[in-house]
Amino acid sequence: MTDDQLHITPRVGRILMSEEAIYGLILVSGMIVVSASSSGAAVDAAITVAVTVIVFFAAHVFAGTLGRLAATDGRAGLRASLRASTHQSSGMLLASLPPLVILVLGATRVIDDSTAMWAALIVNTVLLGALGWIAVARWSTHWVPRILAALTTAAFGGALIALKAIIHH
Repeated sequence: MTDDQLHITPRVGRILMSEEAIYGLILVSGMIVVSASSSGAAVDAAITVAVTVIVFFAAHVFAGTLGRLAATDGRAGLRASLRASTHQSSGMLLASLPPLVILVLGATRVIDDSTAMWAALIVNTVLLGALGWIAVARWSTHWVPRILAALTTAAFGGALIALKAIIHH
């Protein structure tokens, strides 16, 4: 499946194909597991995830800005470095939206707390698998590397689902 088949704009596709987007999904899954083990409430998980993603995004932008300035001996300029780093890191924010929406549905009692947290973890795992598949599909027409990439990327989410199952049973 390509970005065109998914009706994703090229800009959104580039953001989602970033290491920051994949890292963001793994971070969100970890925060869901941690927050679920302490309270079990979707509202707590939503707040924990939102605050953590914002802090990690800000830290990533800050580090990226400093790194760009250092790599260019300041020639890149503060504004340009900040803009480039913000753009590069935006995948972390974008990738966190689907699980956050699900957690908010749980927090507002549209769905059960436990269902919201499990659904957010499953959606993250599916998204990780899809990102792995699409990333490899950009450079390989062979299905074996695509499947291996999808399974490997999804395995990060699967590992956190297993951790949640172990912690809560």
